[in-house]
Amino acid sequence: MTTEAKKSLGQHWLDDQISLEAMVVAADVQHGDTVLEIGPGTGELTQKLLGAGAQVIALEIDERLHPDLQQRFDEYGEAFTLVSGDIRTYDLSQLPSLYRIVANIPYYLTSHLFRLLSESSNPPQRAALLVQKEVAERVAAEPGDMSLLAVSTQFYWQVALGAIVPKEFFAPPPKIDSQILILKMRDTPLFSVDEQTFFQVVKAGFSARRKKLRSSLAGGLRLPKPETEQLLKRAGIDPSARAQELSLEQWYELYQKYKGIEVSR
Repeated sequence: MTTEAKKSLGQHWLDDQISLEAMVVAADVQHGDTVLEIGPGTGELTQKLLGAGAQVIALEIDERLHPDLQQRFDEYGEAFTLVSGDIRTYDLSQLPSLYRIVANIPYYLTSHLFRLLSESSNPPQRAALLVQKEVAERVAAEPGDMSLLAVSTQFYWQVALGAIVPKEFFAPPPKIDSQILILKMRDTPLFSVDEQTFFQVVKAGFSARRKKLRSSLAGGLRLPKPETEQLLKRAGIDPSARAQELSLEQWYELYQKYKGIEVSR
């Protein structure tokens, strides 16, 4: 394949065989699994997925690549389906339940994709996404280094880090290394919450990252500071703590106490 990568689409071709195998293993692809591959590009990862016995739906926005992909994988018959489209508008509900996603994700798409998958009525059972190393680390962060992205992703998924893929393994090479991020859909919700209110509290906490929670929550939730301090204390949280220090369990405790305030108003 001689098609050049398109910068506007964030294309960086990966053909390192060990890294490609690691992505298939990270997604735990078994014979007969349906796998949605976002952006198959030159088809190197597609080849590994088909070799593992997957039923691959290859979603490719760049129609320049379609003829070569179709010709290369025509021998796989119904096991390979090439679809023209954008994951941001693709209807995930048409996929069978328990499907998987395996993809080398364009950097500009990452945060949007996490939100799309988390909020979908038919999310994948498991996803192995090759993303910027620093993004993977942010998503998998622990209390002390948490972010809104980490909380919102870990709320829906069990998160793990896979192999690091050096930038030199791509053509053209990106500016920084990548890492495989593994997302496994939780069997049951982490907490039983009103999600809109829960994330209202979380977003308020992270609205002024450098400020202490007593200030960021007061501003984000429009509460007087003394009332905010009492709210935090009732949740067992130091009012001088910052949002990045809290665990998901602490956010849940804070949500519960905030709901109590809402009900009493």
